Amino acid sequence: MRNQSFVTEFIFMGFPGSRGLHISLFFLFFLIYLITIVSNLLMIVLICKEACLHTPMYFFLCNLSILEAFNSSNIFPKMLLDFVSENKRISFVSCITQSYFYFLLTTVEFFLLGIMSFDRYVAICNPLRYATIMQAQLCILLMLFCWVGSILSLLFPTIIISTFPFCGPNVIDHYFCDSASIVKLACADTRFVELLGIILALIILPTSLLSTLVSYTYIIFTIFHISSADGRHKAFSTCASHLTMVILVYGCAVFIEISPMINPSTTLYKGVSVVSNALPPLLNPFIYTLRNGKVKEVIKDFTKRKIFS
Repeated sequence: MRNQSFVTEFIFMGFPGSRGLHISLFFLFFLIYLITIVSNLLMIVLICKEACLHTPMYFFLCNLSILEAFNSSNIFPKMLLDFVSENKRISFVSCITQSYFYFLLTTVEFFLLGIMSFDRYVAICNPLRYATIMQAQLCILLMLFCWVGSILSLLFPTIIISTFPFCGPNVIDHYFCDSASIVKLACADTRFVELLGIILALIILPTSLLSTLVSYTYIIFTIFHISSADGRHKAFSTCASHLTMVILVYGCAVFIEISPMINPSTTLYKGVSVVSNALPPLLNPFIYTLRNGKVKEVIKDFTKRKIFS
């Protein structure tokens, strides 16, 4: 691939504010990043090592934790460095790479949330057939679909963007590289790749969101028909955590996608973006698993074995 660009690096504008504010933000987001990595890695280790967690639901949760850990590591280290450094530069190749992996991991997460909704639908609406339907082969195939579909759909527009000439300016009014910010700086006709981005967004977001909404419509109707109050509470609590994550992830994603039409301030745009990148990975282990009684027991047993072994 021939790089026709005159620009070899970009400069982030980052977040507005004083030096003191940036230092405070550094410690805040460093703590968030540390908790995110440790808690998600803990979930991955527990789910992989404990046989009682080898179920479809926890298989998907393990994949979600892997996604969250990678996505946080794609964004946070550079952002943290920029808080305490005057050098907010990033090379052209690093910028394109960061942008590709950001959208790749986010797209996989959208599809995965839809699959997890389907898993909960089968568990609650067809409990007797759950083990028959959600077999290991199907779970693996669904995850392969997430990854292969996402890789192929995003590779072509990324290659196009990487071949654009960039002749200046090279300042990105953001704290990380996303394709929209990069395309704005290109010295070329970008209408095709912008249209391609809109088409992909209109396919990926509504498709994954619709599958989630349909699954939860059936789930809610099924829960209302459960005769025992205890059964209704147990079924609802199982799904409430997933719904919380869905609302947070899709709410931020929809805002970011429609922002060109509503033209929000750059500060608001960055704020919603950082919430989208920070909160779901941070909350994932807590709202999905650590509040689950079964997982708490597994953690206790795992800790005891490590202490007394």
